[in-house]
Amino acid sequence: MFNAVLCRYHEIAIKGNNRREFERQLVGNMRFMFKKQEAFCKVHHIRGRIWVEPAEPGRDFTGPELQKVCDVLSRVFGLESYSPAKLVKPDMETIMQAVREVAPPIFAPYLEKGEKAVFRIRARRSNKEFPLRSKEIEIELAGLVETLFGGENLKIDLDHAPITIGCEVREEFAAVFAGSYPAPGGLPVGSSGKVLVLLSGGIDSPAAAYEMMKRGCQVDFLAFHSPPYTPPESSDKVRRLAEQLNRYQYPGKLYFCNLAPLQKEIRDLCEERDRTVLYRRAMFRIAEKVAHKAKSGALVTGEAVGQVASQTLKNMATIGSAVDMLILRPLCGYDKNECIRVAQKIGTYPISIIPAPDSCTVFAPASPATSVPIHVAEREEAKIAGYTDWIEKLAAETLTSVE
Repeated sequence: MFNAVLCRYHEIAIKGNNRREFERQLVGNMRFMFKKQEAFCKVHHIRGRIWVEPAEPGRDFTGPELQKVCDVLSRVFGLESYSPAKLVKPDMETIMQAVREVAPPIFAPYLEKGEKAVFRIRARRSNKEFPLRSKEIEIELAGLVETLFGGENLKIDLDHAPITIGCEVREEFAAVFAGSYPAPGGLPVGSSGKVLVLLSGGIDSPAAAYEMMKRGCQVDFLAFHSPPYTPPESSDKVRRLAEQLNRYQYPGKLYFCNLAPLQKEIRDLCEERDRTVLYRRAMFRIAEKVAHKAKSGALVTGEAVGQVASQTLKNMATIGSAVDMLILRPLCGYDKNECIRVAQKIGTYPISIIPAPDSCTVFAPASPATSVPIHVAEREEAKIAGYTDWIEKLAAETLTSVE
């Protein structure tokens, strides 16, 4: 019965003079994500309203088509919510006919069980030439619902009703809808620049990538592996994670860096307890060079304060001091359960929990240091002949292994 899906945004609406740029980015992202469905749907945008409708005029979405549309909209950053809707001519009789079509399937589950259907009507009139005001539209439609289902079977609750019939009246059309569904919110991907995420096979870094997309960042990925000490399954796992995350954006690039040669130098020449911090400093240095080439404005990690030995405040400061680039840690205040909830929501959790070693576990110390001062890390790195050349070499090889 629905011939459109209305889309709403929240944060974009308070962007003032920049609002149009954010809207343009959002609509462009939606059209890209709907590209595979372009045969049956189109994205439209006029003066603060975005909606999706069938490409063929004058028909409703089929059930499977509507499901596909809703699946895409649930992954579009910048959208706050969406509602399957009936678009009709902006006159009261046509609006009431749309309510007659939309309401029965919504009320039936309650009435068939003998329960009172608790509902409310929400109307919004942006067309000031329309003869009825918003409140008057609500009264008319509430009266229609009582006529359809009987006042004795209904209860009005303006604050917490499980059934909401909405009506929006514009100059171009009126829209009647029942309820709304949540979208990711945030800002459109690409509106805040590009970042490079250090992507491991764990739970946290994919969640960090998601959180940065939510803030409008286009995300590329850098994964470290250590063949032959890490198996091919480790890299395959990261590829699957990147593919899942790319469902939320224009596909970002995935870079691979073989860190094993430098890890062996660190293993053979440096203090065992400092290895993890030294690995991370090397990763950040390589990542900084890759990020500059990829025109990324920041590095992103899945670190959370105190979660492991390398994520104490002291060690995070020492690791971060290895580079001049901005480092973003969107999960820094999360606990593990919060990270897991994000991973489950975005579909990366089942992939992340597949057992597979990563670079950080290669030659890992039995008792890692939790407080490595910067001068100690620099002293240990000075033991490696040609350390800077190693960083340059591994970064150059990384840039040629893009996927």
